[in-house]
Amino acid sequence: MDTKNSTALQLKKKATKPKGKINTFFVSLYDIHKFILRFFKEAFMPPFEFKEIVRQCYEVGVRSFTLISLTGFIVGLIFTKQSRPSLGQFGATSWLPSLVSIAIMRALAPLVTALIAAGKVGSSIGAELGSMRVTEQIDAMEVSGTKPFKFLVCTRVLATTLTVPILATYTGFIAILGGYVNVATNEGTSFSTYMQQVFDPLTFTDFTSSLIKSIVFGFTIGIVGSYQGYNSTKGTEGVGKAANGAVVTAMFLIFIEEIVIVQITSWFR
Repeated sequence: MDTKNSTALQLKKKATKPKGKINTFFVSLYDIHKFILRFFKEAFMPPFEFKEIVRQCYEVGVRSFTLISLTGFIVGLIFTKQSRPSLGQFGATSWLPSLVSIAIMRALAPLVTALIAAGKVGSSIGAELGSMRVTEQIDAMEVSGTKPFKFLVCTRVLATTLTVPILATYTGFIAILGGYVNVATNEGTSFSTYMQQVFDPLTFTDFTSSLIKSIVFGFTIGIVGSYQGYNSTKGTEGVGKAANGAVVTAMFLIFIEEIVIVQITSWFR
C-alpha cells in the first residue's frame, strides 16, 4: 500500500509540475503588465522629479559617451572596410558612402547603441534597484511616505527613453565619420563630397524609423532593468540575478522589436 501511495504521489507531482510552470509564467506576465501600467499611471502625474530625471539622463548619456563614441567609430570603419571588396567586384565602390549611410542609419546605429546601453545601463539599473530592495531601502521609503516607484522607476525609464535616441543619433554620425576615414584613405574623397553621397539616399522614413526604434529600445531597457531590480529577492544572489536578467531579457526583446519595427516600416517604403 505504501508503495502504491508513494507512486501515486510521484505521478501527481509530475502531473502538476507543468501546470505550476505555466501558472508562474502567466503570473509573471500579469505582474509585468501591472508594472508597465503603473509606470504610465505615475510617470505623468505630479509631482514630477525633474532633478532626478536630469541626473539619470547624465548617468545614462554622459557616462556612456566614451564607450558609445569608440564603438560607433569602429562600427563605421569596419563596416566600410568589409563592404569595399564586395562592391569592388562589381566596380561599384562609388556606392560605398550610400551603402554605409543606409545600413548605419536604418539598422546599425539604433541596434548597436541599444545593445551597449542594455549591457551597461540595464545591468546598472537592475543591480542598483536590486540592492536597494534586498537592503530594505525601498521599504523604508514607502514607510516614510515617499513614492519610491515614481522616484526610482519612473525617472530611470524616462531617462533611458529620452537619452537612448540621442545616443543613437550621435552613434550614427560617429559611424559615418568612421566610414569617411576608410573612404578618404583609399579613394581620397573630400569630406563635402562624402557627406553629400551619404545623405542623398536617406529619406524621412529612414530617420523616423531610426528614431522610433531608439525610443522603443530605450523604454525597453529602462522598464526591464527597473522591473528586475525592483522585484528582486533572495539577498545578494537576487541582485546578481536582477542585473543578469536585465541584460539578457532586454537584449532578447530588442532583437524581437527590431524585427517587428523593420517589418512595419518596410510597408511605408
